[in-house]
Amino acid sequence: MEVTTMSITTHAPRTTDSARALRAELVERATALRPLVSGNAEGTDRARMVPAENIDALAQMGLFSLMQPARHGGLQTDFRTLLEVSRTVGYACGSTGWLTSLLNANAWFVGLFPTRAQNDVWADTPGARVAGVVTPMGTAEPVEGGYRVSGRWTPASGCAHADWAILGVKRPDADGTADAVGIVLVPMPELTVEDTWFVTGMRGTASNTLIGNDLFVPAHRFHSVPDAVEGRYATPFTDEALYRAPFVPVTALVLTGPQLGLAAAAVDILLDKAPQRGLTLTGYSTQAQAPTIQLAAAHAASLADSAQLHAHRAAADIDGAAQTGLFPAYDVRARMRMDTGRAAVLARKAVDIVCSAQGASSFGESNPLQRIWRDIEAGSRHAVLNPDVAAEIYGKSLFGIRGTVSALV
Repeated sequence: MEVTTMSITTHAPRTTDSARALRAELVERATALRPLVSGNAEGTDRARMVPAENIDALAQMGLFSLMQPARHGGLQTDFRTLLEVSRTVGYACGSTGWLTSLLNANAWFVGLFPTRAQNDVWADTPGARVAGVVTPMGTAEPVEGGYRVSGRWTPASGCAHADWAILGVKRPDADGTADAVGIVLVPMPELTVEDTWFVTGMRGTASNTLIGNDLFVPAHRFHSVPDAVEGRYATPFTDEALYRAPFVPVTALVLTGPQLGLAAAAVDILLDKAPQRGLTLTGYSTQAQAPTIQLAAAHAASLADSAQLHAHRAAADIDGAAQTGLFPAYDVRARMRMDTGRAAVLARKAVDIVCSAQGASSFGESNPLQRIWRDIEAGSRHAVLNPDVAAEIYGKSLFGIRGTVSALV
């Protein structure tokens, strides 16, 4: 696969017929769950929790095993598949789509660890799910056989439905080395969950705070983040393409799928409602007859499509790098991060246009648009997607300036 910084096209990775068929089948499974997930969306928002009914249905459809190694009963697909599935679920409910993506992404993180750590999670419980906060909000002190870990980690999306957690830590004893920052694997029963997720958008993700005090973490459940950023993973299964994908681009891409779904849902609401409603204080009998609404629909649909195209290009770059085993250069990774940040912004703008076109009624509690608007306003502002940071990283890279903004590229 040939990728250059200035190119606006990317050669799609080779995808086998069987992989395409599996992707289509998984999207069909997610689509089949839309009535259930959509029907529960308002309750999910009000209860600040994705219901067990949604989680169980997704699990039964195999939609939490997309990133889990086949060695442990997973489907071990690719990131385009995760993008499409989480978009499909996110169309029905932003919070449920977010958990679909994040619980799968954390399974991918586990796939980077040594064999023994992967076995700890899945050998006896193939259906185990993993939440996580990779931001280094805790500390790890070396002790015989491992580390003593303490900290408070937030926001921990999916922690209400997880068996394990991946937690970011700092090692003061290892300053200046690749082990100064890492991620550790901890069983959820060893952690306390504090109910802190009182937010406006993505309420149902229940992204509460995890608390751990003086937890023992064996050495094999620690992975260096600087090593991961540079593609040096601890898994010995180097023939498994999925676990050769670049760490930071993956971390950003997995946040975009649900937002693509939210944007598509908003556009469809506009197209569905406009022919049935008049345009207040005008002579148009329906909104669909008014050029202002027609233009709004065109702009919103185009923005939603553009968001998807940016996300698809990032997914193609990520999957292509994984398949070839060639770790992408800094400039290419900078563009991937730019693509994901851009996708989030464009999706958010699409929803904003729809809300403006539909007017004040968009914000009535009975209108799903208000929930879509709140969810995408919150989700698109995740720190890893920060479009200004992504733009600065990418802009500097275009001038050959590298590594001055963030280590997460």
